[in-house]
Amino acid sequence: MPPALQGPTGGRRRTRLSPQERRQQLLAQGVEWLADRPLESISVEDLAAAAGVSPGLVFYYFGSRQGLHQEIVRTARDAMLHATEPRPELPPLERLDDVLERFVAFVQEHDATFYSIVRGASSGDPQVRSTVQHARDVLTGHTTEILDELGIERTPLLDVAIRAWISLAEQALVDAATDEAVPTHELVGFLSRSALATIQAAHPQAAQPPHRPAAP
Repeated sequence: MPPALQGPTGGRRRTRLSPQERRQQLLAQGVEWLADRPLESISVEDLAAAAGVSPGLVFYYFGSRQGLHQEIVRTARDAMLHATEPRPELPPLERLDDVLERFVAFVQEHDATFYSIVRGASSGDPQVRSTVQHARDVLTGHTTEILDELGIERTPLLDVAIRAWISLAEQALVDAATDEAVPTHELVGFLSRSALATIQAAHPQAAQPPHRPAAP
């Protein structure tokens, strides 16, 4: 489990924690609950009871129920970005595949959390939407860095295409990452090929990326 998704203690017994550790514990519990309940159903009172603290302490840390929800989504988002940080030492196309492999692994381990992050894009809370959009912006930046290294010129249409591919990838991960009928290597291969095909469709003048043999 990524560090940001872990609380400082393993049990529910009341423990004397520093303010930062207590705050981390509350957020870790909130993120864990995303596995079986929608964000909107996580209440200050339930979270306080689970942590063995007063609701007033939760309000002290997060200001409001809305503030709590924003921080839960931010914590889940940052854990996802940490788990899928590109490895700059890899060549561009290998780096893309490596990131996609780790994305699939993250979703397989934290599928409900990932779904909650994606679902947050349609939240009625503009701060939650902004938190999710930040993740998409970071992923767009990683993709454009690969294009720059491949010598592919950026165009407005190509920027649109990259954002559209990220939406496609999100839906594919939601639908297939935990589906036993879809082997992991096939899903990774599909995401990689669809990224390259999208780039080619939006920028026909771009150099054709080197051919890679299909995974066994």
